Amino acid sequence: MKVGFNFSNLLGTVYCSGNLVFTPDGNSLLSPVGNKVTCFDLVNNKSFTFGFEHRKNIARIALSPQGTLLLSVDEDGRAILTNFVRRTVLHHFNFKSVVHDLQFSPDGTNFAVAAGRKTEVWRTPSYNEEREFAPFIKHREYTGHYDSVNSITWSGDSRFFLTTSKDLTARVWSLNPTEGFVPTALSSHKDSVVGAWFSKDQEKIYTCSRDGTLCEWQYTTKPGQESEEEDAEEKRIERWYVVHRNYFLQNNAKVKCAAFHKELNLLVVGFSTGVFGLYELPEFNMIHTLSISQNGIDFVTINASGEWLAFGASKLGQLLVWEWQSESYVIKQQGHYDAMNTLAYSSDGQRIVTAADDGRIKVWDATSGFCIVTFTEHTSGVTAIQFSVRNLLFSASLDGSVRAWDLIRYRNFKTFTAPSRLQFSCLAVDGSGEIVCAGSLDSFDIHLWNVQTGQLLERLSGHEGPISSLSFAPDGSSLVSGSWDRTVRVWSIFTRTQTSEPLPQQADVLAVIHRPDSKQLTASTLDGQLTFWEIETAEQLGHVDGKKDISGGRKVSDRRTAASNPATKHFTTIAYSADGTCVLAAGNSKYICLYDVATGSLVKKFTVSVNLSLDGTQEFLNSKNLTEAGPMELIDDQGEASDLEDRIDRTLPGATRGDMSSRKVRPEIRVTGLSFSPTGRSFAAATTEGLMIYSLDNTLMFDPFDLDVDITPATTLHALNVEKDYLKALVMAFRLNEKYLIHQVYESIPADDVPLVVGGLPRVYLSRLLRFVTGFIEEGPHMEFGLVWVEAIFESHGRWVKENRAEVEAEMRRVIRALKKVQNEVAALGDENGYTLDYLLSQPATQKKRQELDEGFLVAS
Repeated sequence: MKVGFNFSNLLGTVYCSGNLVFTPDGNSLLSPVGNKVTCFDLVNNKSFTFGFEHRKNIARIALSPQGTLLLSVDEDGRAILTNFVRRTVLHHFNFKSVVHDLQFSPDGTNFAVAAGRKTEVWRTPSYNEEREFAPFIKHREYTGHYDSVNSITWSGDSRFFLTTSKDLTARVWSLNPTEGFVPTALSSHKDSVVGAWFSKDQEKIYTCSRDGTLCEWQYTTKPGQESEEEDAEEKRIERWYVVHRNYFLQNNAKVKCAAFHKELNLLVVGFSTGVFGLYELPEFNMIHTLSISQNGIDFVTINASGEWLAFGASKLGQLLVWEWQSESYVIKQQGHYDAMNTLAYSSDGQRIVTAADDGRIKVWDATSGFCIVTFTEHTSGVTAIQFSVRNLLFSASLDGSVRAWDLIRYRNFKTFTAPSRLQFSCLAVDGSGEIVCAGSLDSFDIHLWNVQTGQLLERLSGHEGPISSLSFAPDGSSLVSGSWDRTVRVWSIFTRTQTSEPLPQQADVLAVIHRPDSKQLTASTLDGQLTFWEIETAEQLGHVDGKKDISGGRKVSDRRTAASNPATKHFTTIAYSADGTCVLAAGNSKYICLYDVATGSLVKKFTVSVNLSLDGTQEFLNSKNLTEAGPMELIDDQGEASDLEDRIDRTLPGATRGDMSSRKVRPEIRVTGLSFSPTGRSFAAATTEGLMIYSLDNTLMFDPFDLDVDITPATTLHALNVEKDYLKALVMAFRLNEKYLIHQVYESIPADDVPLVVGGLPRVYLSRLLRFVTGFIEEGPHMEFGLVWVEAIFESHGRWVKENRAEVEAEMRRVIRALKKVQNEVAALGDENGYTLDYLLSQPATQKKRQELDEGFLVAS
């Protein structure tokens, strides 16, 4: 089995905190998720997560106007510069201060950083210059604000920029010294200024404050003064004055974010009540308002064309893209706002289902990374889910119910309950999908139901402690249960006696699972052991001591070191690989361990996260953060909310789920669920950070000719006819996208070299090659030559096409249509040739007989 799994994608979390950024073409959206960045392709309905990680949660991100450089900064001011196209990290840098905003200039030559009370302008690293040891060069530093800078906005010509601050002012700065320009403070607001923007002609400035006031500034003489009141000299003095003042009037709601599109004069404002409003400036006409969240909107941005608005709400992890002209959602995604408990792969590996303490079950598309549907029927945390045949999903919850879901019609069609109210913690379904069983921590019995009738069939007694885990053999021969009474029991529930055989363990059993061939089971216990048992003979085959492998990570409040902390020294979830040769195991730690079953050795160790914003990600605590009052991270230096409205609880009685107390806690890193995909090429882990996908096929489609500017028809023909480099010529022809040139290269490649050319072709061109070849099979005269190409494509890239069929679905339909057409034409041609051959073969015998008759007639005469 191949074990080279690498991080591939992050699902289940769409937005955590920080800002959102549209790409220059407006078709993709970048969103910070914890200490990573996810890109959502809104046109092709796909998403991917960059592989780099910050030391803490990301505070701000910015994308250069050319769409090549991505700059991200975490909560401590540590920045990572990334090549957006290649997804590779170029440079690390530390701004040594908390960064509140980050903006590239429109011409891309500089970027401004709001670091505390000052603003810093840095030169953008350029590929035109020679490689530099320190590519970050500071251009200038601007000071003058008396409190933290909130936002930065550049002018269209990149010569000036605006800054807003909590000191109730906005300021105008110039990038370089300009004759006649003096830095100006715009002070007219009575609350923190959220944003400031130039108009398209740069003759006006709009500023918006947190209390819902919008001011329009113009560079003019003081409005309203009479000539007789002031002398002529003072009248001629021009400066920035407020000419209009408008109010949003949203029932005392505070403005949390705002964005302005100067081409359309469109202002979008997000409020603390979850309402956003669209306004047309300078007339301040309200286009419409809409409530999109139960909590405040943290950030809003507009794409380049002004058609799409993106909103992020961190309280519930919501990400929305709204097309305001048609008043419809482009995407509406929300992750779990509570801890994930478990996950399951569908039988085809195309969908992943997750369940969490928030009572929600979400179905995710493994290819696109988007949530397809959310089930909310459970009224408490969902603890276990499992797939069955015919696209059926079963879930167990702490609300005392087991539910069956139809993933074709997306509905709950059956609910199973026990005679007494229990909180179910584990679940198992037999291979035929006829029997479902569940266990509870409240009762020591296992409940069995008939799926078709919904009746409770049996209550299996035998355990002397709470049931922690259940597993049905894939062939339905046995049921295995694990309990806190230090035993694993194998039940023969389909026999007349329904006997069970106990397998004693050394500690409380936390998880049990069958091998895919149903002949072996693995049990995880509280002492950090993995035990392998033969089911038929009840013989122990081996064990793994994983205490030292999984141990790691010290929490801020821990009194013990990571090496001596018993809380992280056991596995709470285990999963077999598709071929049954390896076992994945994880628990309340930042590590996922992959073991070889035959030898019991540790094959590979995966680190889930290095995010220091989570508890348990570092091995040793820094002594400088230890004070007389305890660790610095546990000291609340913010106090109560500064605003009265933030301290008032406006929720209705009975409307809040879960823990209704308000406290500030640090999330802890842990892995609550593991599952291998049916293909064995990837596995998923439900973690504190989200649903993490690790894959063997995590190769970025790299086009080696993207950086080459010397691609012309002449060089393509030279590579084809002179150099005889057929692969290079084919790729260059695809880059030029000239049909006649592709046709010429295609027909010039010898049939014997086709497998070599196809084998070396970058996969980024695979779908285009399939479209081209199938088109010429249907229209061109060289049918057999086209079939040679199709055969070579599937021999070299068949596995990739199978595992990424969603990306080449249209091309595969064309291939099937072309092959059916070839089959029909060849069959018709064969029938026609058969009739012709029969006719031709019958001709010599008829002619010979005619000659004999003629000769006989002559003799007779």
